[in-house]
Amino acid sequence: MSEFSHKPVLFHETIEALRIKPDGIYVDCTAGGGGHSSAVLEKLSPDGRLIAIDQDPEAIAVLKEKFSGDSRVEVVRKNFSEIKDILSELNIQAVDGILADLGVSSHQLDTDERGFSFHRDAPLDMRMSMEGPSAADIVNTASKQELQRIIYTYGEEKYAPSIAANIVKYRSQKPIETTFELVDIIKNSMPMKAKRDSHPARRTFQALRIEVNGELDKLDASLDRMFDALKPGGILAIITFHSLEDKLVKRRFNSYCEGCTCPADFPVCVCGKKPRGKLPFKSKAPSQDELNDNYRAHSARLRAIEKL
Repeated sequence: MSEFSHKPVLFHETIEALRIKPDGIYVDCTAGGGGHSSAVLEKLSPDGRLIAIDQDPEAIAVLKEKFSGDSRVEVVRKNFSEIKDILSELNIQAVDGILADLGVSSHQLDTDERGFSFHRDAPLDMRMSMEGPSAADIVNTASKQELQRIIYTYGEEKYAPSIAANIVKYRSQKPIETTFELVDIIKNSMPMKAKRDSHPARRTFQALRIEVNGELDKLDASLDRMFDALKPGGILAIITFHSLEDKLVKRRFNSYCEGCTCPADFPVCVCGKKPRGKLPFKSKAPSQDELNDNYRAHSARLRAIEKL
């Protein structure tokens, strides 16, 4: 197994946003290679506690080795959407901080056989948990309408109709098995001018990865569970990597900060709604130095919320 590496984006900003208390309880929802987790542990006293969650079995093997012998750490192989059950099983009522880095890890992108990258020829897989239906299963079995919906909705790809049509046409001759087979289909579905700005397969690969891993559905279901798991004064920090994730997080965080919703002409509040959270900052983007150092950081955004 190759070393599970991941270059965390907005690293210092995220650790700073968590305002770590030495004796606090923290959850790293996407622990990966343990970069953020290690930084949290550096700030924890022997009384502090860290729960490191990941769904990738290769990440779990690395985390268990990295933190073996550290009694403050609990490594859990699950998806962060199960945070409520995870904390319940550990007899934890509430935590001081939660972090989720929603990016695909460098290890997943750089390990050819995982099939995440459109730059490498590999089996078309994209499963973060290495379980369940793969990207190949979807492109070979979904209807043209369903493929078009996935590519347009999750990839915001305007050429979704022609890409979906060509996938169906190609697979009628033989199954689509590799990343480069799919890249060629995508390239042949777009006009020349559309291929100049960025890699033509970027949006479609993003869409398939989101669909394969149920990323937006799991994030949507998880935000309330994460926020509810915080102690008063606790911080939830999330790093997003595309506009669909970022909009979802932004809208939900804003809803937690919303107070009275009575019409303006009501003399007194009757809804009784009070803000449940406050934003320490709007959002943070990577610095130019970080962008120069890590080209994968360009779309990243950090958002944080404090529970009142």
